[in-house]
Amino acid sequence: MAGPGEVIVVGSTNIDLITYTHQIPSAGETVVGDRFQMGFGGKGANQAVMARLLGSKVAMVSCLGDDTYGQMYLDNFAGFGVDTTHVYRAPGSSGVAPIWVEPDGTNRIIIVPGANDALTPDQASAAVAFHPNAAVVIGQFEIPQAVTAAAFRTARSQNTLTVLNPAPAAVMTPDLVALTDWIIPNEVEFHLISGGDPTVEADLVAFARRTGCRLLVTMGAQGVALVSSDDRVTRLAAERVTAVDTTGAGDAFVGAFAHGLASGLDEIAAIRLGMACAADSVTHPGTQASFPSVQRCREMIEAVKPLV
Repeated sequence: MAGPGEVIVVGSTNIDLITYTHQIPSAGETVVGDRFQMGFGGKGANQAVMARLLGSKVAMVSCLGDDTYGQMYLDNFAGFGVDTTHVYRAPGSSGVAPIWVEPDGTNRIIIVPGANDALTPDQASAAVAFHPNAAVVIGQFEIPQAVTAAAFRTARSQNTLTVLNPAPAAVMTPDLVALTDWIIPNEVEFHLISGGDPTVEADLVAFARRTGCRLLVTMGAQGVALVSSDDRVTRLAAERVTAVDTTGAGDAFVGAFAHGLASGLDEIAAIRLGMACAADSVTHPGTQASFPSVQRCREMIEAVKPLV
């Protein structure tokens, strides 16, 4: 198998401000948390780091503020070897995400976009055009949809595969849907954007037909549902693990799935790689800090290769 093709991620960067607590406060209530952790997050950045850990050449397209957090994030990308040629800076704050994590790993997140909203369609399009031989371009909804659509339009002109993670859930613009090859929501996002139930096969097939996109729905401990090109629904069971913190698990899946496609894995093997990375990540606290090591990533890649 040839080495992995390049993955471009057009999306968000956030500093995660994570509080672990046994009790989520009610309105007007103050509680004492167990511990606090600051980390690097943002759906786009998380997906970029996961693909990079697996061995893809990765370019990030994003916008950071002119604050201390912005420089910290550039240093973080450099540590992973992510190309930041097209990570821009804008006046004001970088994106932040206060996160509350309960004992069973369930999380609640508030995203403050900051400079993420300053990325422009022209910047995104130019960045993708700068990488004409990229294998996959990933987008999400933590930046304006018009920016992602511009990136995907250029990707399509270069015959580059486009993968959309519609999170946080929002109504998808028709032009963005038309430029998307794969849509990957989780079960809650699928319900919000389609009105359907991911446990009902007819709802999955109807949405895939309506959008004209390949559809993958991640459902945490319940595994993944895949709608094939001939409208068959395949369900893959998740590995049973004890979750400590589910923050970033969906991003681990998307980044790993994109790496798999860019590496020439078939879609089932790419899904299994994504599931393995996501399952490993929830057994550790944090976001990018919870992602598997390079050595563990190599082991996971070897484990799915016989399925190719």
